Amino acid sequence: MESCIFCKIIKGEIPAAKVYDGSKFIAFLDISPANKGHTLIIPKRHYVSLEEMPDGDGKEFGELQVKLGKAVMKATNAEGFNLLLNNGKAAGQEVMHAHIHIQPRFSSDDFHYKWTHKKYDDGEMQRMQEKIKQFL
Repeated sequence: MESCIFCKIIKGEIPAAKVYDGSKFIAFLDISPANKGHTLIIPKRHYVSLEEMPDGDGKEFGELQVKLGKAVMKATNAEGFNLLLNNGKAAGQEVMHAHIHIQPRFSSDDFHYKWTHKKYDDGEMQRMQEKIKQFL
């Protein structure tokens, strides 16, 4: 995609502080980090969202999250990290190229996720469970 900022990074048209460059994925430091060491993992092939990604690429994507999560933790001396994937505009995705954030966390940082907690009506959880299982 010509206008995609991540595709431009992949092509080398925009510089990035790459920490990983493989055959299918790259990872680089976020230019507006939640905390220093905040890393993005993106596929080299343009997928708008996670559900477009083939299962084989998804497996490698997941393995990279583990590998890079550990590296970010060690490099930053973080106490933990968040994995964040905003999949679709309704989920807050701003760059329409599938990507995941590895955000190092510290008990002293002021970065927090908050959401309202919903409740299931009687029987609703079991119905949702079955609906999800039917699509696996």
